[in-house]
Amino acid sequence: MSSSLKRPESVLVLVYNQDAEVLVLERCQPRGFFQSVTGSLEWGESAPAAAARELEEETGLSPVPAPRDCHLDAYFEIHPAWRDRFPPGTQQNHERVFCRAVQGRPAIRLNPEEHVSWQWMPFDRALAKVSSHSNRQALCQVIPLRMR
Repeated sequence: MSSSLKRPESVLVLVYNQDAEVLVLERCQPRGFFQSVTGSLEWGESAPAAAARELEEETGLSPVPAPRDCHLDAYFEIHPAWRDRFPPGTQQNHERVFCRAVQGRPAIRLNPEEHVSWQWMPFDRALAKVSSHSNRQALCQVIPLRMR
């Protein structure tokens, strides 16, 4: 497959700490779109490898230990404005959820081509802030109830 076209598979990596604070990133485009770490799998790349790569690329956090596979999947329609980035006829994306617990609030090094800001937020605030329904659903399923 042409490397110029995106693979319609992605990872979502939830980063949180022992206080149930969640790392939330604001995208460059569109501004005001908040999310957890996310990104498309490269052609020939496994989902676990993509989760580790995206974690490091988007936050500067070490991919060791590797993000944990939460065995959660989401399918969503690709926005029509972005469909030309994918193989012809592609309308849906498959997203696999991973998570990574960290200690405290480690400093974040953003990729300035993707994100303009980051914040550690309490679970409830992060849930209200993230823009994607699949991101909200993953937060509810992954962050343990006892931590919220």
